[in-house]
Amino acid sequence: MPAKRINPRCAKLHRSYSVTDLADVLGVHKHTVRCWLKKDLPPIDRAKPTLILGTEFQEWWGKRRKAAKRPLQPGQLYCFKCREPKAPALGMVEYAATNAATGNVKAMCETCGAMMHRRTRLASIKVIMPNLDVQRREVASSIVVRAQPSLNCDKPKEA
Repeated sequence: MPAKRINPRCAKLHRSYSVTDLADVLGVHKHTVRCWLKKDLPPIDRAKPTLILGTEFQEWWGKRRKAAKRPLQPGQLYCFKCREPKAPALGMVEYAATNAATGNVKAMCETCGAMMHRRTRLASIKVIMPNLDVQRREVASSIVVRAQPSLNCDKPKEA
């Protein structure tokens, strides 16, 4: 089961929380909050009961999320199986347009062979994938033109 996504804004800015209160507000177990305290979540002071200020929690959480980000360099896509940015295998990338301006870039990971995807604009493909063989594929239209009208019609047939 995947980890629960935590909304740090549930902790109010000017309120102090005990370990169990913060766990209840965020929807996590109290041992999770205690683990965060061991990972440098700053308490108000070292006295018992342990209290955490909402602003301190939000700042700590923001720094933690920012440190976990892995920006992509030109010519890279993010591989979810390897959990890191990777170059496409054999330098081949496929672009499938979803509309006139945007589309999906798809390639195989050079390490594990899994499919990698990235949403991008058509105009920025040269910047995102420089010196790579980008093949464009047109996506079939989702609207079908019919020669005969639908039989599910409220209008009576005219003779």
